[in-house]
Amino acid sequence: MGYKVAIVGATGNVGREMMQVLAEREFPIDEVVALASSRSQGTEIEFGDSGKMLKCKNLEHFDFTGWDIALFSAGGAIAKEYAPKAAAAGCVVIDNSSHYRMDPDVPLIVPEVNPDAIDGYAAKNIIANPNCSTAQLVVALKPLHDAAGIKRVVVSTYQSVSGAGKEGMDELFQQSRAIFVGDPVEPSKFTKQIAFNVIPHIDVFLDDGSTKEEWKMVVETKKILDPKIKLTATCVRVPVFVGHSEAVTIEFEREITAEQAQDILREAPGIMLVDKREDEGYITPVESVGDGATYISRVREDPTVENGINLWCVSDNLRKGAALNAVQIAELLGRRHLKKG
Repeated sequence: MGYKVAIVGATGNVGREMMQVLAEREFPIDEVVALASSRSQGTEIEFGDSGKMLKCKNLEHFDFTGWDIALFSAGGAIAKEYAPKAAAAGCVVIDNSSHYRMDPDVPLIVPEVNPDAIDGYAAKNIIANPNCSTAQLVVALKPLHDAAGIKRVVVSTYQSVSGAGKEGMDELFQQSRAIFVGDPVEPSKFTKQIAFNVIPHIDVFLDDGSTKEEWKMVVETKKILDPKIKLTATCVRVPVFVGHSEAVTIEFEREITAEQAQDILREAPGIMLVDKREDEGYITPVESVGDGATYISRVREDPTVENGINLWCVSDNLRKGAALNAVQIAELLGRRHLKKG
């Protein structure tokens, strides 16, 4: 016996990836429905590589009664309006937007890091999926925190344009082509030219000079992993289509060597350690595409602080940063609470 699963925002990058991951992982489904706005009603989307085509239905008129799980990937405004309606109908919502992440009654889950927190889902029947850059970071931090106690993290991100949706990917492609043929470049989705450039600005600016993306990494890491961890982030958009990278400096309470950190990471769930100190002995975003692992490379001791480690962290942001993590949450929910399949 399987689940009845609704995909909200099915026509977007992450929505399509959710369907691909559900199919790949053979999630136990009796019935699946693709939901989108009225603009996309009737659009056909393939479920994984099965050849099964789903015709999008209008979210506005959909009744969630009798459905088990709804995977939302349609932005905060849609989640604010429709997630409570789905939850009230008895359907558990797993939301990919930022709207519910810091709600104290909504668990914020990365299954490899804080699976027990899912037990609080019934307060609102909603579970939050973290920010893409946070998800891969906490997967890397968790086993090291357990081993040596993290005091402080400094992270600089190199985030792909797919984090800004299909419009971001289209803009990088169009600008790159325009530059090659000598046409003018006009930013639209991004604040400045993204082709052959980097932009130290993701989401809106806050009063303290940080951006909301940077704030998300701080508060979400504290909620998921440990409120005592101090974290500072600089988030940068780079001209890469898919795959987020992070340069991470970690200061620990207790002594830990680079070799010990490598041994810990090598055995940790969700992590693939690729760390040869030679040409090509590390992972770049291109190599992470289509994979669910969080890749760790360049593990080394930081001589500028006591008990410091530096590392390089790469993951497919559409997968572990969004679609895969949401499906893993659904799997965890099934094992612990819904008991089907």
